[in-house]
Amino acid sequence: MRIAFYGSSLLSSYWNGAATYYRGILQGLARLGHDIVFYEPDAFDRQSHLDMEPPDWCRVVVYPATHEGLAYVLAEASEADAVVKASGVGYGDEALLAGVLAQARPAALTIWWDVDAPATLAEIGAQPGHHLRAALPRLDLVLTYGGGEPVVSAYRALGAAICLPVYNALDPQSHHPVAPDPRFAADLAFLGNRLPDREVRVERFFLNAARALPERRFLLGGSGWGDKPCPANIRKLDHVPTAAHNAFNVTPLAVLNISRESMAATGFSPATRVFEAAGAGACLITDAWEGIELFLTPGTEVLVAQDGTDVAEILSALTPEKARRIGQAALARVLAEHTYDRRAHELDAKLRAALAIKRRELAA
Repeated sequence: MRIAFYGSSLLSSYWNGAATYYRGILQGLARLGHDIVFYEPDAFDRQSHLDMEPPDWCRVVVYPATHEGLAYVLAEASEADAVVKASGVGYGDEALLAGVLAQARPAALTIWWDVDAPATLAEIGAQPGHHLRAALPRLDLVLTYGGGEPVVSAYRALGAAICLPVYNALDPQSHHPVAPDPRFAADLAFLGNRLPDREVRVERFFLNAARALPERRFLLGGSGWGDKPCPANIRKLDHVPTAAHNAFNVTPLAVLNISRESMAATGFSPATRVFEAAGAGACLITDAWEGIELFLTPGTEVLVAQDGTDVAEILSALTPEKARRIGQAALARVLAEHTYDRRAHELDAKLRAALAIKRRELAA
């Protein structure tokens, strides 16, 4: 199947948390024989912060963030069997979706792939004239980064014919155990860009834990935190490239996952970091959210905290031996059940079935 995919960026994770997700799912689909072209705009200075070379399993087209650049890449949609418009491309999103629907062949699948469904659904709810309201009934599939039944039901209520979660997962080739790196030495580390929907929760879970344990070492990685006031026992890093994530995860005693507010409220939305940490064999502490047991078992494969006080208590009681046991149990679970190849096999079957149904309907 020829797939045209319009997304934020495959080559750069700079201010682009979906990069690892795109890479894992699309590489898995490529292994199953799909011919994929990924179209990404030259925007947000991402092309100056590449952390991946163009891969041999996917053709990447970087286009100018201009009306002309958009028109050029949309013209190629007519050559695909499936045309995907992801959320949050960052340039011309509304025009991109309209172009996908206009340019795709009648026999091709048209797909909206939402990598931030809680935020998108909140936008639609607040805007009666939101462009997705008219577009959803015309699309063949809605795929989402997560969200479970609450998101599926919401999209179906808005007119989506089919909505399917495609959860984050692990790529064992890129995220795996490595030797510790002194650059990332700490008792607890958190990696995530500074975003409005996350900052209050970072205060609550990470900064408050650091204040409660002034004798322990904390490490904060990600873009945008430079001017954030923090306790003296927090050491800041800026953007941590994907290639360094394994060492970042395995070196501290534990790593912390903090969901954005909307993701935590929706539930069933494990962040990429959850699987990256588990894949490296790290001991993960996560904020609490509904559905976590579908991915990791609390207490034995992941430690769950309700707030910063919980994080501090968990960290105070955590020994290196216990941390190793939890990390190894998490690694075994994700390798068995939550790899991108497994996700890709499931998605491949759904795409082929949907395409066959559409072509039969057109032929009838």
